Amino acid sequence: MAHPKRKISTQRTKKRRTHYTADLPTLSIDPTTGETHERHRAHWVEGKLYYKGKVVIG
Repeated sequence: MAHPKRKISTQRTKKRRTHYTADLPTLSIDPTTGETHERHRAHWVEGKLYYKGKVVIG
């Protein structure tokens, strides 16, 4: 099996991962409520928790 000759430094790892941070979150509009929310996140509207246009808790 292949093994790395030496450990990759933490500085090199962090440099590679720097572009993953986004400035602003991506927003979507819920099809049932019309509310704006972060993508892939559940959100509360009038005491009910919605995810993908369906009531999860409420």
